[in-house]
Amino acid sequence: MKPATIRDVARRADVSVASVSRVLTGAGPVTDATRKRVMEAVEALQYVPHSGARSLSTSKTSTVGVILPDLYGEYFSELIRGMDLAARALGYHLIVSSSHDDAEEASAAIRSMRGRVDGLIVLSPHLGAANLAGSLAGRLPVLLMNAGADAGRPSIVVDNHGGAVAAVEHLIATGRRRIAHIAGPTGNLEAEARLAGYLEAMAAAGLPTTVVDGAFTKASGHEAGVQLAAMATRPDGVFAANDNMAIGAMLALQEAGVRVPEDLAVVGFDDVPLAGLVHPGLTTLRINIAEMGRSALERLVKLIQSAGAADADAACEVVRPQLVVRPSTNPATQNPTRASRASAAAAVPLPEGENP
Repeated sequence: MKPATIRDVARRADVSVASVSRVLTGAGPVTDATRKRVMEAVEALQYVPHSGARSLSTSKTSTVGVILPDLYGEYFSELIRGMDLAARALGYHLIVSSSHDDAEEASAAIRSMRGRVDGLIVLSPHLGAANLAGSLAGRLPVLLMNAGADAGRPSIVVDNHGGAVAAVEHLIATGRRRIAHIAGPTGNLEAEARLAGYLEAMAAAGLPTTVVDGAFTKASGHEAGVQLAAMATRPDGVFAANDNMAIGAMLALQEAGVRVPEDLAVVGFDDVPLAGLVHPGLTTLRINIAEMGRSALERLVKLIQSAGAADADAACEVVRPQLVVRPSTNPATQNPTRASRASAAAAVPLPEGENP
């Protein structure tokens, strides 16, 4: 059987199509008797309103577009999970697309969503792509994520610089002095801020720096771990720019016979679910990824409901990471004094005054 149409509902209820539309959309007055007949017809025919047709008349789709640089990995799945929970609670649906970290693909994704969504969340750690999103979206409300504090549009950013400083200071507090950094990809705003925080904290402590290139993937972290394990003067601490690289590095170190944390302590960034499940558990900077996704979706819906007016009082929301200490930096088996200092730093939020 063919699905029932709005005309079928109107015939069964013995009312006009316009009356059915007013009952279903709530736009315009109808009598209680008419509403009752229409809803009985809807139930009898199992009628489902066509969202595309409804959006033409209301200019609303109840759909939000989300453009990510990638769809792979725990970070993005947690982010989407938080957005999806919030969208469901607010009566919205998600359309998710990947830019594959490419400006041309990002522009194609944005163009494809125009007319199909009420607003856009664009996660781009490249300022050029973020500006592109704003220019292509036209009057569509846009919320940027991780595009830098000076994006000039409603946005949510992580205090990557402050988090990196906290990571290095924690390693120093456990007695580590030869601390290396596994950096994220060149041109990535988050990676650059985390590198800058590492360099600043090491300079403040008067310690030498060692930077190994990475790409935010477990494979690149494993490759960096192989390099670190083979160094003539091996580091005794590592701050990786994200958990994926930290986990990859720990695997490579263990394969090389380097004990974590006894010989070398490791800190990551993000606190993806796997960070607490690996052995040893990974010390990291928690940003509560799912909660950040929920907050982003709720904020975009507010922009949509306010006709896209930017919230000048909170144009850039800064998420402060929290240090979570786990066994990858717990040196209790080596030095009890170190361990007591490390435990004091566990789950400490960054000071409110720190900025990216």
